[in-house]
This record gives sequence, structure tokens and C-alpha cells, in this order.
Amino acid sequence: MSRVVVVGAGIAGLTAAFEWSRRRPGDEVVVVEAGGRIGGKIDRVDLAGSWYDTGPEAVLARVPEAVELVGELGLGDRLVAPRTTQASIVLPDGRHPLPPGTVQGVPTSADGLAGVLTADGVARVRAEADLPPLRLDGDVSVGALLRARLGDEVVDRLVEPLLGGVYAGRPDDLSLAATMPALAAQLARADSVLAAAVAARDAGARSRGDADGPVFVTVAGGLGSLPQALVEASGAQVRLRTPAHAIRRAHGRLEVAVGPTAAPEVLEADAVVLTAPAGKSARLLTGVAPEAVEPLRGIPYASMAVVAMAFPAQPVDAGSGLLVPPVAGRLVKGVTVSSSKWPHLSGGGALRVRASVGRYGDESQLQRDDDDLTAAVVADVADLLGLERREPLQTHLVRWGGGLPQYLVGHPQRVVAIRDAVAAVPGLAVAGAAYDGVGVPACIRGARRAVEALV
Repeated sequence: MSRVVVVGAGIAGLTAAFEWSRRRPGDEVVVVEAGGRIGGKIDRVDLAGSWYDTGPEAVLARVPEAVELVGELGLGDRLVAPRTTQASIVLPDGRHPLPPGTVQGVPTSADGLAGVLTADGVARVRAEADLPPLRLDGDVSVGALLRARLGDEVVDRLVEPLLGGVYAGRPDDLSLAATMPALAAQLARADSVLAAAVAARDAGARSRGDADGPVFVTVAGGLGSLPQALVEASGAQVRLRTPAHAIRRAHGRLEVAVGPTAAPEVLEADAVVLTAPAGKSARLLTGVAPEAVEPLRGIPYASMAVVAMAFPAQPVDAGSGLLVPPVAGRLVKGVTVSSSKWPHLSGGGALRVRASVGRYGDESQLQRDDDDLTAAVVADVADLLGLERREPLQTHLVRWGGGLPQYLVGHPQRVVAIRDAVAAVPGLAVAGAAYDGVGVPACIRGARRAVEALV
């Protein structure tokens, strides 16, 4: 029997434990987690009598990894499709429907942009095809490219609220290759951003075969039900409040020092899957894969907070929710109207809503105490949704300090350097949101890739 040690009990770590136990059912799988709960940023609370996600609340249905995993855990019959995915953008002059046919907010033409953009903004988009042919030399920031080609309004009003929602980051900092890989791939062959966006949209449609069905799904009991299901299915030994301090190689095996700093326990392992955040991983790899340390340190993190709210049941005309870019001058950056979006979260005498706060480099509002921040978010959401009954029945605040990795310019090269350094150490692999995507399917895919490499 072999032993594998997984560092970190988020979705990547628990998936790695589950995948290892499926491939090597006789092995001992130990998961060590510094915190007091499993799941990482995947969590749920009881909100007005229903399980409600305070972390990720949906997964892409057309990306197979998450849906497959839900099925493997025996929860496939609990998948739920949204009733609506029509979101709106909040701008200084009011609310506007999100234009259809964009690629992560990047338009494919100037058609349908009036209102969201000013007349000058629409004209700027229309004129992009007349600019000199686009030639990229290496990775660039999303903002730098799109501001130069399509104008500031496309970035500030369309792209920023989408990337801000996914990464809690800023387009002017984020890597085009890492955050918009489909568009970046087409830009290598196109003369304009509009042409590349059309090609990326069409390539996506071909890969899906224009499949019917929902784009997003969730689990009726919340995605927060997945961590415990993974632990039960894997049979892994999960040790909470057990931080890892160092990984080293000795006598042909790996050793992981865990537990109290003053008197750590040494776990010998035939394999280690490291799924900790980048900064923690850098410290753990100092002695065993030193060339991974600097690129790991080049991945900063943004902090954010989510407030779940239950208001008295009342009609709301906001579709699935609102995207709120900084130009709107609001506290919150996004609002999900869960009672409208998800059929299993409607009814019960409550309007269930969640909102997020915090962007990379602009986290001052998160310095408020819990009561003050919650009250400010509730007031902002009630105003944005035009609620008549504004006093919430229940609220729940969750803070994600250093929760979301920032894929800055050059991120793909950092990931290659990290993986090359780690691959040189027999029995060692890395996975998690720091590398190839912050979404649940990407973390699952990375965990499976790590296990496959080791097995």
C-alpha cells in the first residue's frame, strides 16, 4: 500500500483525493487542511430555510468536468438549470441588458451596443476594422489591448464587470492569454479584435455542436454539498487544523511536515498533491522545488466578501441579476437574484439575493466591520433592485481574504515554469485555482491532471 498526501481541502484537493482513491483503491489518502472546515471557497448556509451557496453558485454545463463529477458522486439527479440567465449592467444613466453575442464582454460587432455605450463609444467599436492590422508580440493585458482597439467604454462598461465578477480583478492588470484564451488564440490569426471575437464565438459554437440545454447548472442542495460527498466517496482521512510547513525529499520518498510549528509531525508519502494557494505553495516548495518559488510569488490574490440576503417575498424585475462596474459608483460589484434565477430557491416567503464586494487593488470597503459592511451592502442592493420591503429577514456575510488569484500579464509563462520545476521532483504535483482557471470545472480538471501525472 502507498500513501498520498494532499495539501489543501478545497475542491481541487478533495477531487484529487477522490480521483486517487478511484485509480488506486488500496492506497492510503491523507488530506491535510490548515483551516477548520473542508471545501475552501465552496460553502453553503441555511438562508430562509434553503441551502444557499456563499461561494461559487453554478458551474458551466458545457464544460464536462464538474457535471461528470456530480454524476460520479451520485448527485446527477439533483442538477438544476436556471430559469433565466439574462443579466443587466448598471451604468450611471441606469440599467441596460447585457448585449448578446459578446465574448466575455468583447463585442463581435457594433450592433446592439447603443445604450450600453455612448454614440461615440459605438462609433469607436465600428471603426476598429479600419485600424492597422493587429499584431501581438507576447502576452498583454486585456485592458491595454481593448482600450487601444475598441476604446475605454468597452473595457469599463462591458469587460470590467464580467472579469471583475470572475477574478475580482481589473482588465488593465489581467493577462489576455490567461483570462481570455479563446480570444487570444484567434488573435494570432486575425487582423482585428472584432474578427477574432467572431472567430472565437463561432469556434465555441462548433465545439459544442450548438448543443441545446443550459449553459450553467447547479446542485439543488448547493454546490456546497460537494465537499462532504467527495470525502465520503474517497474514504480519505481528512485532518483539519493541520497546517503543512515544509515538503522535502528523503530516502526516495517525500516528507510533509504538518501540525504544530514547534513540534511538527512528519508524514512520509509516495506522492504529494499540493493544492494550497500560491504564496503558501511557494513556502512549502522552497526546499524541494526552488525554481517554482519566484513564479509562485508572482501570483497575487484579491480579497472579497459575499453577503447572502433574504428579504420578504416581493416582485423584482432584474432577471438573473446585475453586473455593477466601478463607473456606476456603487459599493457592490454584482448582484445575483437567486429567487428568479434558480427554481429551487424561489418561494418559501423569501426573496433570496447575494452580492459581492471587493476588487484587486480596491479593497478599502472590506476594512469595515461585519455589521457595517453588511448594512451597507443591504442598502445598496435594496436600492439597485428597487425593493419596497427593504428590511432583510436574514443576512450572512462571508469574507474571502486573499481568495482569488490574479492572472497578471505573463501568467501562462509562470505556470509553465512552476509545473516544470515541480515535475522534476518525482511524486510531486500541483493543482488549484492559481494555475489554469478559478472556476470549479477548471479546479477539478487540474486535480485530475495532477493525479494522472503521478499515477
